[in-house]
Amino acid sequence: MPVATRDTLAPHLTRRRFILGSGLTAAGLAFYSGAIARHEIDVVENPVPIANLPSVFNGFRIAQISDIHLDEFTEPFFLEHVVHRINALKPDLVLVTGDFITRGSLTFLDSRHAAHRSAEILSTLKAPQTYTILGNHDVAVSAPLVINALHTQKIPVLINGYVPIERKGSRFWLCGTDDAGTSRPDLNLTVPATPDGPVILMVHEPDYADTVVHHPRGSLVDLMLSGHSHGGQVRIPFKGPLILPPMGQKYVMGRFQFGKMQLYVNRGIGTVGLPFRFDCAPELTVHTLHPA
Repeated sequence: MPVATRDTLAPHLTRRRFILGSGLTAAGLAFYSGAIARHEIDVVENPVPIANLPSVFNGFRIAQISDIHLDEFTEPFFLEHVVHRINALKPDLVLVTGDFITRGSLTFLDSRHAAHRSAEILSTLKAPQTYTILGNHDVAVSAPLVINALHTQKIPVLINGYVPIERKGSRFWLCGTDDAGTSRPDLNLTVPATPDGPVILMVHEPDYADTVVHHPRGSLVDLMLSGHSHGGQVRIPFKGPLILPPMGQKYVMGRFQFGKMQLYVNRGIGTVGLPFRFDCAPELTVHTLHPA
């Protein structure tokens, strides 16, 4: 099962101590949700058993982040902190599952600057390989803008395509769709017809898993990685998330099983609409592959 540890930019002010000290006032909760909880990071360790995993990939570690949303309301310093945290973990591969920027951002960074600033910070990742896909906000603002910003920093984007991740003559296949909410994913182009190794699929919207498992090539997929939902962003105790986006309402966060295929939904590191998180910390997931 996934195991979480928390990293925070405010280590001396815990959630419990702050809420008790503020007397649970609305102002105190708003300040906590916007200034503290939004900058905590849950580092979630997720073991991934794969039946046909080549032995050379036993213990292979994939760091996943999602939904950066620079600069509404993710500040550059927080993304830099996340990248520093990833580098300290020394993963073999980093995957970013979409939404680098925000449609209709009201903050001072325009979309062009935000896309290039996000890519610039991500270029300081030290993992041997990094791959990305687009999210619905990226496409809504300008897919060419985001793709160009990432390519300028030599960060590849998978759009209805796949690449082999190779070690000592063995491989698994890393696949990425076009955004499922705004564009036209094509699984016939995204997933190889006869893969000679496991298949890991990146799709921004998690509810697209239902389409994957009913597709003729869905049975080839071992692991699907998504984001988009933010885990609800604000979760009310005993009730769950206040608001969920389209195509992120069924599989909200964490791990799900569909026969052979596993789905993991990352809560993202940014926010949309309001700069608040409550009971739903930003997430950095480390997926460790091992034979089933």
